[in-house]
Amino acid sequence: MRPIKILIPFLFILVGCAGTRINETDIGKAWAKNSVNTVIFRKNAITTSGKYQFVSYYDNQGKMIIAKRKLGSKHWNISKTAYQGNAKDAHNAISLAIDGNKKLHVSWDHHNNPLNYALSETILDTDLVLQKSMTGLDENKITYPQFYNLKNGNLLFLYRSGESGNGKLVSKLFDIRTQQWQDVHKNLIDGEGERNAYWQACVDNTGTIHLSWVWRESSDVATNHDICYARSKDGGISWEKSTGQKYKLPITQATAEYAWKVPQKSGLINQTSMTADKNGNPFIATYWTENNRTDYQIIYLKNGKWKHENTNFRKSSFQLGGVGTKSIPISRPDIAIAETDEGASNVYLLFKDIERGNKVSLAFRNLKKKNPWQVIDLTDYDVGDWEPNYDLQLWNEEQNLHVFAQKVTQVDREGLAEVVPTFVKVIEISNLPKQ
Repeated sequence: MRPIKILIPFLFILVGCAGTRINETDIGKAWAKNSVNTVIFRKNAITTSGKYQFVSYYDNQGKMIIAKRKLGSKHWNISKTAYQGNAKDAHNAISLAIDGNKKLHVSWDHHNNPLNYALSETILDTDLVLQKSMTGLDENKITYPQFYNLKNGNLLFLYRSGESGNGKLVSKLFDIRTQQWQDVHKNLIDGEGERNAYWQACVDNTGTIHLSWVWRESSDVATNHDICYARSKDGGISWEKSTGQKYKLPITQATAEYAWKVPQKSGLINQTSMTADKNGNPFIATYWTENNRTDYQIIYLKNGKWKHENTNFRKSSFQLGGVGTKSIPISRPDIAIAETDEGASNVYLLFKDIERGNKVSLAFRNLKKKNPWQVIDLTDYDVGDWEPNYDLQLWNEEQNLHVFAQKVTQVDREGLAEVVPTFVKVIEISNLPKQ
């Protein structure tokens, strides 16, 4: 379908914290009956290549939409693709990426089903061509497809093959020279038929891939436990612990490096986010209940030792348990780091919290100082059960924070809310607060 060009004015807001400024643009109305457009494990909901920015979402009929604009422009080109997703299942999110040849890759509509994958034939194009497979191996029972941009322009593709509580992590690589996919690991992290790993990953400024995960023993989220870690310095081929000790693959419960021990039934959430500072130290953002409060927690590596930071700014707790997509009082957190001129790191968490009226909020702290975490709200309106997704490429290249947002409602265990479509937005935050 021919792209539709729309013109929407910027909404400008001044946040009361050292001149932090926000621009918002509405892109188009989208499916809002659950959180499928805003789940945190989308890699990515929003991404940039050069001067152009892309977002994807399902419209109210479940059609996949790709929107594109020139950075700084008010004009979005909206393309309704030929592809449909089962938006009624919040697992079935859209993930997109742009490779080093500026070709768009999209994977969507997965919850233990065969691969859906398409890519553009020309650079920076939103017209997509369906592909029947990548390599054909382990592509029949896919969940949580995620793309990661590598420093050489290639793409790493991670997904779960199998089911909750009984699955393995599969990795594939797209080579921009051959424009072909290749199998890297058909079983990178093995649940051994008894559990599975719920992971998050990032690529640092040297090209090292950082991977962390929690184990889950069954489909019940209450069986999440422990935070594990691995890294790869050769594009995902070989993996090692933070000590440099090589892993024998696949990684199992017995051989994994444990960054932090968290027992089952601690309210530990799965599939959150991670990043790394300029020195390649990984930072993992999550939450669990500690001392009768459910707080955002950060696990990070410093001088070769794992550290734990409890943000300690929430007041309440809740029980985390059950199967399926949950309706939870807080979102999973997304994390970013900005380096200061003095060599310190300002750590930022994006989240929403019912304690703050379900607004888009930002917590921040300089870990070299003893100040407590500070929190500001980036919106004055409720975003429901939204979870954060920001433009990783734009942040890594320019430290400009552009956040994908939409007000959505998630009913417990894949229920559907009777709500009207809501606008997908991009929130641009400049002059980030610092300590």
